[in-house]
Amino acid sequence: MTSTVAAPLWRGVGVALVTLFEGGGDDPPRVDVVATAKHAARLVGLGVGGVLVAGTTGEAEALDDDERVELIAAVKQACPGVPVMAGASGAWIGDAVTRTAAAVKAGADAVLVAPPRRCLDLVGWYDGVARAAGGAPVVAYHFPSVAGGEVAVEDLTRLSVSGLKDSSGDPERLLAELENWGGHIYVGSTVLVGYAGALGAAGAILAVANAAPEHCIAAWQGDWSAQRRLLVDHQVARARFPLGLKQLVAVRFGTATLSRIG
Repeated sequence: MTSTVAAPLWRGVGVALVTLFEGGGDDPPRVDVVATAKHAARLVGLGVGGVLVAGTTGEAEALDDDERVELIAAVKQACPGVPVMAGASGAWIGDAVTRTAAAVKAGADAVLVAPPRRCLDLVGWYDGVARAAGGAPVVAYHFPSVAGGEVAVEDLTRLSVSGLKDSSGDPERLLAELENWGGHIYVGSTVLVGYAGALGAAGAILAVANAAPEHCIAAWQGDWSAQRRLLVDHQVARARFPLGLKQLVAVRFGTATLSRIG
C-alpha cells in the first residue's frame, strides 16, 4: 500500500501546540480544553498556517485517548478553515490504529505518527495506520531521541505516508530527504527554519511558534536576523522541556505553566 502525495496540508509555519492544564494543590493537572483551543486560535490570528494537536510538545504521552479527542475537536472548532494535524502514535499498532481513527473522526485533517522504538515491519506499520486514516493524510514522525523509532530516509519511498515531520535538527538529513523523496517535509527544529524554507521544504511544525510565531514566520520567509533571534527562545524552550516552553508562552500570553511531565 502506498500513498498518493497530493498538495501539502499547509505551506510555511505551523505550531506544535502546547496542551494547557488547570488545577492546583494536591489535585493532578486537568486538561484545559478551552484555554488550549483559545491559544490555538490566537496563534492562527498571528499568522500560523496549521496546528498540530497532541504531539510531543502537547505532552501526548500524558494524555488519555478521550482527552486527545476532546482537544482535537475543540481546536478544530476554534480554528475554522485551518488545517489541524493530530498526534496518533502508539507503542504498538493497535494503539496507533485506534488513535488514528478517533482523531480523524474528531475532525483532524491529518495524523502524525511515529513508529515504535522496536519496529520490525515499518512498511506494514504505516500500511495499517493509512487504512485506519481512511484517506486522511498520514505524516511520519522522525524524532528517535524523544519519540518512537527511526524513519530512515531510504525507507520513505516505501511507506504509506504523504509527509514527514523531521525534528532531528540534522541539516544533512534534511537535504537527503528533499533530494531523494517527493513527499512533503516539515522540519520540527527551530534552528533549521530559514534553511528549510530556502531549500523548498513544505513547512515547519514548531514548538517555539507557541511563543514567537512572528519570528518563526519571518525566519521561514528568509529573514536571517529573525532566525538568529529565535536561538534564545529555542534554548529556553528546550530547557526542562516542556516547562521552559510553557514559561515562554506564559510571559507572552499569560497562560498557565502547569505540566504533567517533569
